[in-house]
Amino acid sequence: MYPRQFEYVRANSVDEAIQALQSNEDAKILAGGHSLLPAMKLRLASPAVLVDISKLAELKNVLVDRGSSLRIGAGATYDELLRNGSFNGSYTALSEAMSKVGDVQVRNLGTLGGSVAHADPAADAPAALLALNATLVARGPNGEREISADDFFVDILTTALEPDEVLTEIRVPGGSKSAYEKFAHPASGYAVCGVAAAVTDGGVRVAVTGATFKATRLTAVEQALGSSRDAAAIEQAVAQVGDQDWAGDHFASAEYRAHLTKVLAKRALTRVLGG
Repeated sequence: MYPRQFEYVRANSVDEAIQALQSNEDAKILAGGHSLLPAMKLRLASPAVLVDISKLAELKNVLVDRGSSLRIGAGATYDELLRNGSFNGSYTALSEAMSKVGDVQVRNLGTLGGSVAHADPAADAPAALLALNATLVARGPNGEREISADDFFVDILTTALEPDEVLTEIRVPGGSKSAYEKFAHPASGYAVCGVAAAVTDGGVRVAVTGATFKATRLTAVEQALGSSRDAAAIEQAVAQVGDQDWAGDHFASAEYRAHLTKVLAKRALTRVLGG
């Protein structure tokens, strides 16, 4: 199926993209296009205007600042990030999540920021960013603002971004030991369930994707674990996955996804805690 007709605008700067979004109420940002274009072909989305930001160099920087945190331009592709030396030995959950996205072609063109802004409930990166306590930076007509990953993912395909804002940067604190475990759908490669776990300054953080309708912190698991680190404590903690709003379909029921969440949470926590 072909998409409906649309106008195409290539932005030469983030500010120009913001202006285009302001001028066109039904405009959408185009980065890698791997999420938006299929939706347009199925007519699940029919924007009147596409604002292309894929060539903006200002969105492709990857920096490690003095506090040893990672600053990722929202327009950097998965391949560019996975080949970047900043990920060597650090930010494991994020690098593992990105390495499991789609296939080589998708990773060459798809962008981390595009996936995050699209907020597909089965995308890999959101769980890793939640576990790593990331901050998302958005710029709009009123300037720049920071949004905690905890507040960013609102619902299925819905984020805290305003319609005239552009996601510009993802900031990930350093110093965490982390891991990402995934059970992929055999046809699509999306996560039937994916769980990320990280040991941060604030304690252990655990997040799930694919099994719920948005990337979600497993706070009951975190609280049950407390300061314990042994195998028995991990086993008891993952049993507290809780009564989430589990997703279910013809491939994997809600009950099966809940079970997978416990299994993968145990694996991820065992890796980061050495239980």
